[in-house]
Amino acid sequence: MSRALFDEMRRRMEHFRRSEQKVARFVLRNPEEVIHMRIVDLATEAKVSEPTVVRFCRALGCGGFQDFKLRLAQMLASGSQFAQFSMNDSDSVAEFSHSIFDSTVGTLLSVRDRMDIESLSKAINALAMANRVEFYGFGASGAVAFDAQHKFFRLQISTSAYADPHMQNMSAATLKEGDVVVAISQTGRTRALVDSVRMARDAEATVIGLCPSGSPLAAEVTLPLYIDVHEDTEIYTPMSSRVAHLVLIDVLAVGVAKTRGPKLAEQLKAVKRSLNPLRFPESE
Repeated sequence: MSRALFDEMRRRMEHFRRSEQKVARFVLRNPEEVIHMRIVDLATEAKVSEPTVVRFCRALGCGGFQDFKLRLAQMLASGSQFAQFSMNDSDSVAEFSHSIFDSTVGTLLSVRDRMDIESLSKAINALAMANRVEFYGFGASGAVAFDAQHKFFRLQISTSAYADPHMQNMSAATLKEGDVVVAISQTGRTRALVDSVRMARDAEATVIGLCPSGSPLAAEVTLPLYIDVHEDTEIYTPMSSRVAHLVLIDVLAVGVAKTRGPKLAEQLKAVKRSLNPLRFPESE
């Protein structure tokens, strides 16, 4: 079994009752312990009633607590033990730091396993053939857009990044066929970004979307690359989807570099040499 059980818990987190959320968070933090617990033990640790545990299990499509434990054990046996980040105020530095790393690793593996390779190949080809590439994003996704621009301008591609709706609209209005927009969003529901994407499509540009499936943005782009990360909304929750976006940008950049061939490799070496005068020499 894959990480489907954890993914389902993450997806349903905000729809669970508050008491059921307590169960979900305890399971996500302590999956190895839960498979050895009785229902009364889990209820006690999560500070809920036994009927709440049963209701939680059935909400996930399980026949009951024993069926839930069986599915959980199968998932752990398959090596899919990376849990969603969830933290108590009493957690130590070691506990919450390990949880953050495990959660991020789990997110990356989940995104990798679900990636549509055909869509990824089309996106790489579109970027490699583009006359101009523009990256759009807001907030944390804006930071990813600027990181992407930093990577792609070294690939001999005319590229820019915008995290302002006015600049995105003006950029979209000047696009034409053969240009590419990469729209980045963790939710896929930012109205201004969707509006800019529509303008880019009207200008006959190709739009690649790094966004959740089923989102308004996914419905508007030419080539969607789905990143479905169901993150908890607790105040301490890190945005592991942002890391997934950064890694996917790396994949696209490497794909474009490989497509463009040996001449680009020489250019990249020249760029690296240009930085040598700005650095202290390595100590012997």
